[in-house]
Amino acid sequence: MKEYLQLLKSCPFFTGMTDEEILSILKCVDGRVASVKKDQFIFRTGDSTEDMGLVLTGSVMMIQEDLWGRRNVLGKCFAGDFFGEPYAATPGSVLNLSVLASDDSRILFLNIRRMLTTCPTACEHHNKLTRNLIAVLASKVLQFNEKITHMSRRTTREKLLSYLSSESIRAGKTSFDIPFDRQQLADYLCVERAAMSVELSKLQKDGILKTHRNHFELLKDAQME
Repeated sequence: MKEYLQLLKSCPFFTGMTDEEILSILKCVDGRVASVKKDQFIFRTGDSTEDMGLVLTGSVMMIQEDLWGRRNVLGKCFAGDFFGEPYAATPGSVLNLSVLASDDSRILFLNIRRMLTTCPTACEHHNKLTRNLIAVLASKVLQFNEKITHMSRRTTREKLLSYLSSESIRAGKTSFDIPFDRQQLADYLCVERAAMSVELSKLQKDGILKTHRNHFELLKDAQME
């Protein structure tokens, strides 16, 4: 795990910990690394788990699919991001989403039950970890609230502008990349891809944005309807 220490130290989950504390806590919470191939499921709807995952390399997507295979993308995680923690932290809960690898990836699994149980030595870094877990869970709630904000807009155009404005603010500039391709973006906003493509073309013609693949530039001086 030493090869991933720099990445782990940058994660909010390990905020305020030294290298030695991180390595110690990984043993305490049964940390283990698994390799997964692109499009391989890590968790499936209906599973229960005591483990949360941390992406070390690659990326994963959280999705929901109905009986007919229609997909709703809930979010995407990259190196340093966590997934599955709300379910792992709730004993007996069943996942209502699936997690699959978007690329060949390496995942660090951490046992939350062991995390929430005071270790025999009552180590201070274990207490830090518990506090950091609360912050990570709160952050995940905010992410889902943001998605609901975009989806609550009435039209495809409004959903797009809500999402792109949010990504621009997050990037701190009007020119930025998004983590989704076109189909994934449509699934994330719960709109038809064809209708979304039409709206993107209109937004470009109206001088509101420029886009190429997953790169966008919002034009602040454009006249909004």
